[in-house]
Amino acid sequence: MKKTEYIQNTEEYFIETKNKEKISVRALQLEVLSVMDEIDRICRKNHIQYFLIAGSSLGIVNYGGFIPWDDDMDIAVDIQDWPRFVEAMKKDIGENFYFDCYEIDKRYNTVSGPWMKVRKKGTYIEEVNFLLKNRCKRGDGIFVDVIPYGGIAENKFIDEVERTVVKLNMLWIVFLDNLHINPIPFKSSVYWFSKKCMKWHRNSKLVSQPVSVPWEKFLKEPVFLKEDVYPVKEYHFENRKFYSYNNIEKVLKEWYGPNCLKKWNGKKWEETLPVSKRKPKHTKDINLEGDYPKK
Repeated sequence: MKKTEYIQNTEEYFIETKNKEKISVRALQLEVLSVMDEIDRICRKNHIQYFLIAGSSLGIVNYGGFIPWDDDMDIAVDIQDWPRFVEAMKKDIGENFYFDCYEIDKRYNTVSGPWMKVRKKGTYIEEVNFLLKNRCKRGDGIFVDVIPYGGIAENKFIDEVERTVVKLNMLWIVFLDNLHINPIPFKSSVYWFSKKCMKWHRNSKLVSQPVSVPWEKFLKEPVFLKEDVYPVKEYHFENRKFYSYNNIEKVLKEWYGPNCLKKWNGKKWEETLPVSKRKPKHTKDINLEGDYPKK
C-alpha cells in the first residue's frame, strides 16, 4: 500500500447563494452526511440493503468519502426491497428528517430521477433544475437522492424502446407541471411502467436504475452486470462504513470512463478530472440555518 489510500485534498470549494453569500461545499456535505447516517440507521434496523452509486461511489475510491466539490449524494435500493423501504421510512424516520416520494405524495415527480428524497429539517436547498420544480409541500431541505435498481433489458433496442415510452410521457408531465397542473395519470403511468419493466427483466444479467430516469444519453445509460453490482460490499466513507457496488472500480470505469480513478504519480495520489470541471453543479441556492432562502 502506498503512503495513503486516497487523494489528499487541501483546496476548499464554495457555493454562491442568490444573495451572494459563499457557503463551503464541505458544510453542505456534513449536512448531507447526517441524512445519510439516518438512512443507514433505518436500513440496518430493517435489514434493507442500500448502496451508494454514481459520484458518491467515485468518492469512496478516490477520497474515502465525498469528492471535495460534490454537492449531492445518491444511493440505490433494490426494487424488490422498495416497498419495505418506503414503509420503514414511514415508521422509523427521526424527528429531524422527512422524505418525499410518489407513494405518499402524488405531487412528487416520477421522472425527476430519484424516486425518493430524504431531507433534513431546518435547512433549504434549491436545485439546478430547469424543467420540474419540487411541488411537495413538506419543504426543500438538504437531501439524499434514493433510486431503485433492478433488472434491465439485455437487448439494447428493447431497452431504448422502453425508455422512449417514458420520454413521451415526460413531455406531457413537464408541459402540464409548468402550467401548475398535476399530471397524475402520466406520472402514474411512468411509475407503473418502470416497475413493470424491472419485473419483466428480473432475470436479466444486467441491472440499472429504472427507465423512468430520462436524462441519460441515448445508448449510454449506466447499465451494469448484475454480478458487478451484487452482492454489495461495505466501504469506508467519511470514517463510516456504507455499502456500494461489489466490483466498484469496474462499475465506475464503465460509468465515467477508464480515467476516472485516482492516479499515483510516484509520490501521491492525484485527481484525474480537469481543474476546470472541479466545481459543484447541482445547487442553485442554499441555507443551512433555516427552512427558507436567506433574504
